[in-house]
Amino acid sequence: MPAPDDHARASFATAQVQAGYVPGTRTATAVPPIHQSNAFEFASLAEARDLFALRRDGDIYSRAANPTVLVLEQRVTALEDGIAAAGVASGQAAVAIALLALAGRGGHIVAARQLYGGTIDLLGDTLVDWGIETTFVDQDDAAAWRRAARPTTRAFFAETVANPIAQVLDVRAVADAAHEAGVPLVVDNTVATPYLQRPKEHGADIVVHSATKFLGGHGTSLGGVVVDLGTFDFAADAARWPQLTEPYRRVPGGSLIDRFGATGSPFIALVKTKYVHDLGPSLSAFNAFQLLQGLETLDLRMTRHSASGQRVAEHLGEHPAVARVHHPGLASSPWHASAATYLPRGAASVFSFDLPSAGDADADFALVERFIARLGVVRLVANIGDARSLVAHPASMTHSHLTPQQLADAGISGTTVRLSIGLEDADDIIADLDAALAAL
Repeated sequence: MPAPDDHARASFATAQVQAGYVPGTRTATAVPPIHQSNAFEFASLAEARDLFALRRDGDIYSRAANPTVLVLEQRVTALEDGIAAAGVASGQAAVAIALLALAGRGGHIVAARQLYGGTIDLLGDTLVDWGIETTFVDQDDAAAWRRAARPTTRAFFAETVANPIAQVLDVRAVADAAHEAGVPLVVDNTVATPYLQRPKEHGADIVVHSATKFLGGHGTSLGGVVVDLGTFDFAADAARWPQLTEPYRRVPGGSLIDRFGATGSPFIALVKTKYVHDLGPSLSAFNAFQLLQGLETLDLRMTRHSASGQRVAEHLGEHPAVARVHHPGLASSPWHASAATYLPRGAASVFSFDLPSAGDADADFALVERFIARLGVVRLVANIGDARSLVAHPASMTHSHLTPQQLADAGISGTTVRLSIGLEDADDIIADLDAALAAL
């Protein structure tokens, strides 16, 4: 590589490719830069050899690692009080690769029935194709979690605040059941975020996020994160976790625990070196940069989201046109006491309410359709955690692939409407909902 002052003497073709930049040049930017590069230059072949053999850390190719993504990983790790993280292309990817890395071929998962519809599709359909079976249980039934465990079970999985009904998970009870079965508890903390809840404090072992939602907060960038909280000892039962304890051909001469057990996370190393590397659900540097911008205001935004969500839920709870409100901040909620324990800074702003049912599916859909059509401030968008207030109809949108029984198990009816309360003035949101309800 020529020195910077050599570029002026280079040919036109060489200068147009290389002039003005020397790899490794320190810029001292105050904000994490976007490392928009597919690959990275090695100082020597010996360095390249050591990087590929996982004998040292460093950047090779952005499919597996990127400096901008690394900042996001380290920041979310700090917020969740974990030990390491993997940034990936979406929240769905985060759930998928975390569970694949744990379950392996023929493993078994115990999962809550109360989950985002796409996650139920993953567990009940796609992972079945990989030979991974899932037993679904009521998240509030600790005995059911224990009964569902098998010798082949490799993970318990649930959402800390379930989408869309906002059931609050008793994390400690489920974590205790998971640990009795000898497996980690994996929780999706997307709706709560680490500002409203740190699952590690209640016994969880691995956290996944759809960074697309509240972490980013502005509806602009897809992303997901898997965080190892460092609380589960995979080495204590080596036979159950051969992917971590037995020789790993990508680590010459040892296992992932041998290489990373003392200094990092063997689990995240497996996620990155096998599942992200081989399957390719990579987070782009640009999206990581966007998500980092959102993270800088997470506490401010979540405080506003939570307060406005509480106001809206209380108002709807008193509205004569509303049959029921599913919000754990209301004293009438079955999860009100759990919210006081697990969400001390306030309940999340994603919740649902039911319009009165006519007892006919078509009539119920028409009622919800008329309500949503009259909204103006609240937008019909298949997302949550946006700066904007959003509405969805789970039965025909996010959870439309579920059977009638699965919908009932999740607490979703044909008249259930999901809200994600944004950062607008709460009075404007309430006025918009009132106008739509008045027109029914």
